[in-house]
Amino acid sequence: MAGRLQPVLAGVVTALVGFASSFTVVLAGLRAVGADDAQAASGLLAVSVAAGLCAVWLGLRHRLPMAIAWSTPGAALLVATGPVPGGWPAAVGAFLVAGLLITAAGLVPVLGRAVAAIPAPVAAAMLAGVLLPLCTAPVRALVETPRLAAPVVLAWLLLHRFARRWAVPGALAAAAVAIALTTSGPGPDGLDLAPTVVFTPPAWTLPAVVGLALPLFLVTMAAQNVPGMAVLAGYGYRAPLGSALRVTGLASAVGAPAGGHAVNLAAITAALAAGPDAHPDPERRWIASVTAGVGLALLGLGAGAATTLVLLSPPILVEAVAGLALLGALAGAVSAAVAAPEGREAAVVTFVVTASGVSLLGVGGAFWGLVAGCGMLLLFRRRGAGRAEPTPEVPPQRARTTSTPAG
Repeated sequence: MAGRLQPVLAGVVTALVGFASSFTVVLAGLRAVGADDAQAASGLLAVSVAAGLCAVWLGLRHRLPMAIAWSTPGAALLVATGPVPGGWPAAVGAFLVAGLLITAAGLVPVLGRAVAAIPAPVAAAMLAGVLLPLCTAPVRALVETPRLAAPVVLAWLLLHRFARRWAVPGALAAAAVAIALTTSGPGPDGLDLAPTVVFTPPAWTLPAVVGLALPLFLVTMAAQNVPGMAVLAGYGYRAPLGSALRVTGLASAVGAPAGGHAVNLAAITAALAAGPDAHPDPERRWIASVTAGVGLALLGLGAGAATTLVLLSPPILVEAVAGLALLGALAGAVSAAVAAPEGREAAVVTFVVTASGVSLLGVGGAFWGLVAGCGMLLLFRRRGAGRAEPTPEVPPQRARTTSTPAG
């Protein structure tokens, strides 16, 4: 009996950790690009249900622990991008385009290979630049609202030391307690706690497509789908990437009018369902990912209540919890960006331009950071063409570094 329940319990933990760890990032991102409170709650519901259904379908079809999640780095990108020309309908149109691009990557392998051809240091630096503004929020929260932020950061530190997977959910619980103790009066008006879907007809503007849809597609592929495959491979699974991209891309496109930004292979929580803690027998671990999918879809029904919690708290406190959730991802992105000496300068340029938050021609910094970094690499490669490579002073076996996938 214990052996049968083990993958189910692992799936429940995966769903709880996945939802509680980053739903604040999703809500902050959707609101940043123009969603009102009801539309943001609808978007959280859409990505939760879409991810859950994809996990159930892929797990049952392939009998593999293919955990699915919303794109947390993609949500952080929304925060960094901010309002786009055309407002919320244009953002919804960008979500739809990104979903179709993910689907196309699953149908046309050359497109997936083109994304994989983006230099790893540049892609990692773009992700780091996107994450940086949110990851500084805990520091700003400690200065602006110390009575609320200090218990949150302390809870995160203690749990990060002794029970790491519960660090962010614990910080969220501390924030909820702090809000309950300091908030008086009625809650926010106009938001239904029951699950409600708000449809928005998509619109398309060139700045939104170039500045939001394309970076959202690239970040989701490079920071979620590729690492998610690496995690599965690390546990001995050969998952069908094409099938995963087609299913999650189509689900993202269908969920876009309801406000969903993107769903993808899980990277951060993938190990919870694919590792030995889910079940000693690798052939039984798919039950954990299917259970996690069902749990995530059910948790999405509480999107209205989750949004209400966010509305009751100071915005900087919500960003602080989101920033704590993304510190590990930022550390991994920075490490990957500067690991290779030959791409370090281009990575730094990408990081600086992306993190600056500049907007040119209505297009956000993530796109221009990618352009600047790739331009740097091309410039220095052309300058170095025809030169003999200098003999390295450090033996190759000592110069190499190794890295492990995030999650």
